Amino acid sequence: MAPTGWLDIHTHFFTWPDDSERVTAIQGMREAQFMVPDSWKWDVDDSLNYQDEAGVQMQLLSNLPQTLDKLRAANDYAASVIRKHPTRFGMLCALPTDQPEECLKEIERSQSELHADGFAVSAVYKDVMLSDPRLDPVWSKLNEVGATVFSHPNAYAPPRDGRPAPLIEVAFETARVAVDMIYRKIFTRYPNINFVFSHCGGVLPMLSGRLELLGAEPWVPNPEKLTREDIHEQLGKLWVDCAATASTGLQPAAKMVGSEHVVYGADCGVPCSTHETMESNRRAVMQVEKEIGVKEGTVGRNGWKLFPSAAKRVEAGDMNGTMS
Repeated sequence: MAPTGWLDIHTHFFTWPDDSERVTAIQGMREAQFMVPDSWKWDVDDSLNYQDEAGVQMQLLSNLPQTLDKLRAANDYAASVIRKHPTRFGMLCALPTDQPEECLKEIERSQSELHADGFAVSAVYKDVMLSDPRLDPVWSKLNEVGATVFSHPNAYAPPRDGRPAPLIEVAFETARVAVDMIYRKIFTRYPNINFVFSHCGGVLPMLSGRLELLGAEPWVPNPEKLTREDIHEQLGKLWVDCAATASTGLQPAAKMVGSEHVVYGADCGVPCSTHETMESNRRAVMQVEKEIGVKEGTVGRNGWKLFPSAAKRVEAGDMNGTMS
């Protein structure tokens, strides 16, 4: 049986060798109009405290640094957290999708050394979109192992109109990349990968009807000769989390992918999330569940089926993080 508690698949973490790097990171975000407070930090205890307050059984950690060395170090650190708290945390192994060969190495390492529960990718990483044909060998490998891949937009992209990317730009990036993947038939060609798009899929659910209606019309470039049915089928294969978007995004997302393909995400750990915003979003999840007629807590528990290794650790241990 799957665990009965909630699984939060969308928890960010950050590590800095010393406080000067944390300060430098904050300054860089401010330059991008992301007005981060001086006090912002991340640590394991804060995440554990939030789990306890919110009734979350486990959080899956992800971090996508912009250099290969830092990305690998982040994966190592996440694995060390799971070893200490195996029933409270899981990890999504970050992949450097600008370098397909390094992705394949990190996938191998995720299985042999890190024992990751899934994978994390950026929708656009160093200007490389997930739809880039160079990533086909990566998708082929992940398809072979039946992986779950969590896609997050680049929240640290340059600002638009004087406002930071996390406000609305992330929603458009998610939709643009997912649509390009549809036109390359990635979700059809690699059916064993469970792709999870964050923030209710951005604006994609709101545009899905337009995409199905017009996307296969002869005036749209369509090298793979997609039909309306192809587009509908690929949209229905997707999974989404509801981080920071449940009040207005969960209903259209559930209509697009089905309520069984919506999973919970708190967006914990980033400076744009506070205890108040995360709790407001969690309450919105439960309210929308009532409105669409699904049992309370369904969204919070849906993620376990995507991450069986995490579920097994919970089943074998206890909420204090001890394995029995």
